[in-house]
Amino acid sequence: METKKTTKRLFLGEVVSDKMEQTVVVKVTRTSKHPVFGKVLKTSKKYKVHDAKNEAKVGDVVEFFEDRPMSKTKYMYLQRIVSASAQ
Repeated sequence: METKKTTKRLFLGEVVSDKMEQTVVVKVTRTSKHPVFGKVLKTSKKYKVHDAKNEAKVGDVVEFFEDRPMSKTKYMYLQRIVSASAQ
């Protein structure tokens, strides 16, 4: 019997809120080209990311990954802080 190995999707985004306990809200911005008109479009999405040590602050750029759900809306986990904010 083979076990299926899944690759974890990595994301990079900016922390926009750190007011919750062990949770930060991270905004990921993507750019894509419109299929007909060719205009570059910016789309963004916010994720609730589990931060067990409460180390990420507003403005930090963080790397996080998808894993099993922790709650109704939280299924992402903090991997590392890429760059700290200037504040």
